[in-house]
Amino acid sequence: MAARTDEIAKRTRAYRRLHKWVAVPLFAFLFLIGLTGVLLGWKKQANLTPPTQKGSSVHAEQWLPLDSLLLIARTYAADSLLLDPTIDRIDIRPKSGSAKILFPGSYTELQIDLTSGQVLAVGKRWNDLIEHIHDGTIIDRLLGTDDDPFKIGYTTMTSLGLMLLAISGFWLWLNPRRIRKIKKA
Repeated sequence: MAARTDEIAKRTRAYRRLHKWVAVPLFAFLFLIGLTGVLLGWKKQANLTPPTQKGSSVHAEQWLPLDSLLLIARTYAADSLLLDPTIDRIDIRPKSGSAKILFPGSYTELQIDLTSGQVLAVGKRWNDLIEHIHDGTIIDRLLGTDDDPFKIGYTTMTSLGLMLLAISGFWLWLNPRRIRKIKKA
């Protein structure tokens, strides 16, 4: 019995060392991921995304062609917002008759009425910035790197670290219970 509990205690000490050596270096990263994860989960309630505006018609046959909407968005971005007119993505909202047009790097969203082409709203998409912090993309953007090497390294390191912490934490929880059970028997 003593030899068996000694072996379990020895493994528990090894798990404790592993847990410490993984947790200490990853603490700041895991805290940042947790914090930004909470913010992303609550993005609508925290008003981190501009509310969707209503266009004048939800009937697609009345909407302007896509090339006209792109021209309106690019012109407005360059002339009124003084932004690079390159468009990152377009989010068409059929139920509201509007389009959200996003510009890379500025986290700016332009909402346009699909029927009239009128600019309905301009706002910052703070949730996109928080998402880039959450997954490490922000560093790749600041460094101007292609293929997201920091993001891939960061997410791999923190994910593997979190899995190791879960496994070692489980054994740190279970082994003392096993030792107590053996000693009682």
